[in-house]
Amino acid sequence: MSNKPTHTAFVVADAPEGSDKKPNWFQIGAVWPHSDGDGFEVALPPGVTVSGRLVIRRNKPKAD
Repeated sequence: MSNKPTHTAFVVADAPEGSDKKPNWFQIGAVWPHSDGDGFEVALPPGVTVSGRLVIRRNKPKAD
């Protein structure tokens, strides 16, 4: 596993139906691809409870 995660894990809380509000995205952990390329490892900090929609997004390079 590389030291730098390639993706970030988020829990997305959708806005109530009929609302004009956007969903809330909460960053909950870091994600690395498995060395065999067939899956991912997700590291969550202690105490994180996951419920609802889990979204994994590729990290974008930081602009200089």
